[in-house]
Amino acid sequence: MRLNTMKISLPAELAEKVGQETDSWNNEQKIDRIWRSDASVWQNEDEANWLGWLDIVQEELARISEYNAFADDVRNAGFRNILLMGMGGSSLCPEVLGITFGKTNFHILDSTVPARIRAIEGLIDIDNTLFIVASKSGSTLEPNCFLQYFFDVVEKRKGVGNAGKQFVAITDPGSKLEKLANDAGFRYIFSGTPSIGGRFSALSAFGLTAAASMGIDVAAFLDHSAAMTDACRASEVAENPGAQLGVLLGVCQRNGRDKLTLVLAPEFYDLGAWLEQLIAESTGKNGIAIIPVDREPVEEAGVYGADRIFAFIGPNDDANLDARFAEISATGHPAVRIGIDSPDLLGQEFFRWEFATAVAGSIMGINPFNQPDVESAKVEARKLTDRYEQEGKLPAESPFFSGDGFAFFAPDEHAGRLSSSVTEITAASLLAAHLDTIGKGDYFALLAFIEMSSGNARHLEAIREKVLRRTHAATCLGFGPRFLHSTGQAYKGGGSNGVFLQITADDAVDISVPGQKYTFGVVKAAQARGDFQVLADRGRRVLRIHLGGNVAVELERLFAMLG
Repeated sequence: MRLNTMKISLPAELAEKVGQETDSWNNEQKIDRIWRSDASVWQNEDEANWLGWLDIVQEELARISEYNAFADDVRNAGFRNILLMGMGGSSLCPEVLGITFGKTNFHILDSTVPARIRAIEGLIDIDNTLFIVASKSGSTLEPNCFLQYFFDVVEKRKGVGNAGKQFVAITDPGSKLEKLANDAGFRYIFSGTPSIGGRFSALSAFGLTAAASMGIDVAAFLDHSAAMTDACRASEVAENPGAQLGVLLGVCQRNGRDKLTLVLAPEFYDLGAWLEQLIAESTGKNGIAIIPVDREPVEEAGVYGADRIFAFIGPNDDANLDARFAEISATGHPAVRIGIDSPDLLGQEFFRWEFATAVAGSIMGINPFNQPDVESAKVEARKLTDRYEQEGKLPAESPFFSGDGFAFFAPDEHAGRLSSSVTEITAASLLAAHLDTIGKGDYFALLAFIEMSSGNARHLEAIREKVLRRTHAATCLGFGPRFLHSTGQAYKGGGSNGVFLQITADDAVDISVPGQKYTFGVVKAAQARGDFQVLADRGRRVLRIHLGGNVAVELERLFAMLG
């Protein structure tokens, strides 16, 4: 079975440090200890409880008949569309598979923005859609809201007792979702593996159920993946593609190169979204992080700072990627070139990067399997939705500046610094002052709680590019609440070198959540405000700009303000 290729280029000073770390791993037999579930490789906390992903490929091959039967049923039942509803690790791998394999009838819902829910609803034929709700815990707010909404829609069309035939659940055994699915007569219930965290679940039921529903050959996909899992059993770092990559990432982070810039070929562009979550949520804690930088506009190689490491991923015959890899390497930046020639081989990269992330976490001195700051944002959002349920409204809030059609919010100390640093307080001057706080080694993240549409994405990418050209700092873009289950962990739990611009807007039309007082718009607003509060509590440089009614027009105005 062929293995995806990998080449690494390092400047001399980093090559020496990587060599030293490699010797340490070999001498202390750390790879073998990982496979023996030895938590002392990390922080000796609960890491041994979260290593089910190491052996999951063989375990899933043993239940291949279940996936084949499911795939046959989906095909024979004549479902025209599939909608998977989940967040983070429950949705990102399925999204990558759907996009990379070109499955245009497969859709993902991972947004509480009402406009996005309406857009998704308009893309599918409700009566002939298979709805998959994916939630490891079975209690995650967003998937539960999605399920309540679409189950209500289908039930009103098909009648009480019939809606469940269009629904599938993926959840851990014993969860609330499992009980609900049984009671409602769901078509299938697929059980996750409790010892696998969400972001390491790509090769488990959370990724494979989606793959089977699309008609992907799950057995062949797992067979290809097994080639990488076998390779990552090698005891010596130089012979182990996952450990080799992990040592590189960990050593680079420890030496100030903490921005992993992902450059992907068009055929595999969405893999970056999955890598973002895996790396950011696993490594961003205890005041340190590897910040993944996905889909950033290209700059001249000489412009990049000494805080970058680059990963070029795409077909082996992609001359453009090879040229960029050579250019970046010649400029003295550490870089890796991964060759993958078919979507069938994606599973190899899922496992390679999972193993590498676990290794990097060890070198960074963290537990790569927890996500404390994701949980903190959930807590803040839940406080607000609970208050809405009790009082029928969210707490009032006051901007520190309102004008030019925008409302600006910031933590008191940061708002004071911005206001005192400008000669005339305007929207443009305050925004410029905020961006002027970006310094050497910092990164900029645009956090948009608006519809994840192609039009909005273009406007936000234009803003991102302008900031990149002006500062040459690493730049990130995330749509909320999606990024809360992904890069949000690193933004809050990592270092204080992030500068954040949060974008919010009123909803032209809202949607009720069946069985709740709150609406999807209220949930979205609570999530944005919860995210903002945790960033503020962590002392981050964060500015929130609330737009007027026409989001596209206001984004254009925001871009123009950058000058």
